[in-house]
Amino acid sequence: MKNIYICFPEGKHKVLTMSFDDGRLEDRRLVDIFNRYGIKGTFHVNSAIRDEKRVPVSEYRELYKGHEVSCHTCTHPTIARCPMEQVVSQILEDRRNLEAAVGYPVRGLSYPNGSYNEEIVKILPALGIRYSRTVEETNGFAMPEDFLKWKATCHYNHNLIKLGDEFAALHKTQYLYMMYVWGHSYEFTDHDNWEVMENFCRRMGGREDIWYASNIEIVDYMEAAGRLQFGAGGDMVYNPSAASLWIEVDGGKREVKGGQLLRL
Repeated sequence: MKNIYICFPEGKHKVLTMSFDDGRLEDRRLVDIFNRYGIKGTFHVNSAIRDEKRVPVSEYRELYKGHEVSCHTCTHPTIARCPMEQVVSQILEDRRNLEAAVGYPVRGLSYPNGSYNEEIVKILPALGIRYSRTVEETNGFAMPEDFLKWKATCHYNHNLIKLGDEFAALHKTQYLYMMYVWGHSYEFTDHDNWEVMENFCRRMGGREDIWYASNIEIVDYMEAAGRLQFGAGGDMVYNPSAASLWIEVDGGKREVKGGQLLRL
């Protein structure tokens, strides 16, 4: 009997993703750091808050190109205290505004002030939201059990370099590992520690065993991988999705192209 594992793109077994909230002006410097080291991030922004401390909506498309723009509600209320009608409006209107700004479907969220409850979680799929990040941290590298209650590995100011070194050293390919870092770009200015992120990205960028992905790219890939159709005998697999997916078969990496029936 064959051993068959789901892999990340190109047969990789580790993924790094970044998640930063509020769309403050410091995002410009943070995006520049990410771009220099090949790191990909998701930026959760409030489309209806306009002040001199925030990136103008008119800049979103160009600034965040190659990354992901995601919802954070229009005006950042503590939504677990709000009537559901307001929660729905806050999320849908944020989606509409952001989609008009960036030109693609916006399908992610991070809970403003870390606030959510089960009623909110249950309504999110009907609002077109495929994942939402909490402010809880795991200090580990396991894949999330529920993308609508997505816990990060760590805040950038909580043992980032130590955890990054641990992540880089992981080598057991029978597991999928994810390092997820969150924060707010203005915190680098407040704490005067931009060198922490610069150092982290320098150490973590350009590694052949790491997939660098936005939040939604991880969700989309794992959902597509879950639709792979394997023969009962482990001798074939059909990929009904459009995008290529990767598997490992008895230690060998195999690409399953979109629409392909592959003999194993």
